[in-house]
Amino acid sequence: MIQKWRVFVLSIMNLVNRSQALKKIVISSSWLAVERIFRMIISFFVGIAIARYLGPEQFGQLNYAQSFVALFSTVATLGLEGIVVRNIVRQPERKDEILGSTFVLKLFGSLSTIVLTIALITVLRPEDHYMQWMVALVAMGMILQSFDTIDYWFQSQVNAKVKVYTYATSFFLISMLKVVLIVLHAPLIAFAYAGMAEAVIIMIGLLIGYRVHGNYVRKWRVSLGCAIEMLKDSWPLILSSLAILIYMRIDQIMIGDMVGDHELGIYSVVVRLGEMWYFVPLAIVSSTYPSIVQSKQISDEVFYERLQNLYDVMAFIGYIVAIAMTFFAPFLVSFFGQEYKTASSLLICYIWIGLFVNLGVARTSFLNTMNYTKWQFITSFMGCVLNVLLNFLLIPRYGAMGATVASLFSYWFQTHGSCYFFRPLYQTGTMQTKAILVPFRLRKIISQLQVRSKGEYL
Repeated sequence: MIQKWRVFVLSIMNLVNRSQALKKIVISSSWLAVERIFRMIISFFVGIAIARYLGPEQFGQLNYAQSFVALFSTVATLGLEGIVVRNIVRQPERKDEILGSTFVLKLFGSLSTIVLTIALITVLRPEDHYMQWMVALVAMGMILQSFDTIDYWFQSQVNAKVKVYTYATSFFLISMLKVVLIVLHAPLIAFAYAGMAEAVIIMIGLLIGYRVHGNYVRKWRVSLGCAIEMLKDSWPLILSSLAILIYMRIDQIMIGDMVGDHELGIYSVVVRLGEMWYFVPLAIVSSTYPSIVQSKQISDEVFYERLQNLYDVMAFIGYIVAIAMTFFAPFLVSFFGQEYKTASSLLICYIWIGLFVNLGVARTSFLNTMNYTKWQFITSFMGCVLNVLLNFLLIPRYGAMGATVASLFSYWFQTHGSCYFFRPLYQTGTMQTKAILVPFRLRKIISQLQVRSKGEYL
């Protein structure tokens, strides 16, 4: 068995060394991975400090505000990321027009989202003025996130360095600020202000990085035609992203409203531990996406071959993380203190959601490249409805464990099961099935890698 893994790793290394395109992808993914690992380590220890300092009740309130805003944050992004990167790859000469139009759309979306979230929290919790103020502070940071438009250009160039420097620096500074807040016994609201400060630092870093690379924001120009063109492609993604965020975050809001903030605080620890490694699939997909788009222009054979490779890698990573976390869950939860000890059994179940999250993130490369955005929306909407229904049925009876089971089943259905309901998605559903069975296909994959490593790939 050890020899088999050794052959597998050596084949991958040889393949990377022989392919310049693949090497560029690996380097970009590595930069993103380093930043996220750095973030994960600091977030783990700072998160422990915050959770222990605030206690389950206030920690639940903080996560309620963040989850509430996250539900509507997709309105601010307008589902444009994949569309913008794709368009710049295909039409690099239109860069300034695409980026300028994107920035204005995101700015308008951010302002709309702020108004929407403040109005809704006022209706849902009319007497809770403290929560209303917290939600407003968290939402205000989305205005500054309009400058994430710059990151789309770096993604199209498969250049992750600026993003890594910017996000790592801002995260480190804000993490240290949070530690200071704990030492000073700051109130809960101070941690919401810290979130706004992080958005400011990120904005400044992206602007500096864009200028250092010889680009000028002042050259951006807004085109109504370009904006309409992108919205036509992205509106299904807006709705599908909203649906995805609903079934990613609605469980926390429902637990808070149906069971209480104390249970939500415990569940929030599970979610943070379960999702802290999601940077891996996001880094891989953001780095490989330009290659996936280009492969479609070469031939369908190359396109589907690369897509299957992506699915296989995502499933493999999902299994490794889930198995490891299953064994280490009690140890990790113990750091948060005795008040959170029940989170261990929840985490063992919750971590397996990551397998389908990985495949879902990979599937977006296929859907965006094929411009199948309507299927993204339809399957996401179906998964969202299923998740909400299961939460209504299971949370009152089983609490946080009910929400965990509901999330696991709905994630699988949205990503994989729903593909077999629609003919255009049959093939990608079958490819995901093969990826899910990757532990049983490892010998065949190793043989293929050895053949590819002798030639040029990607």
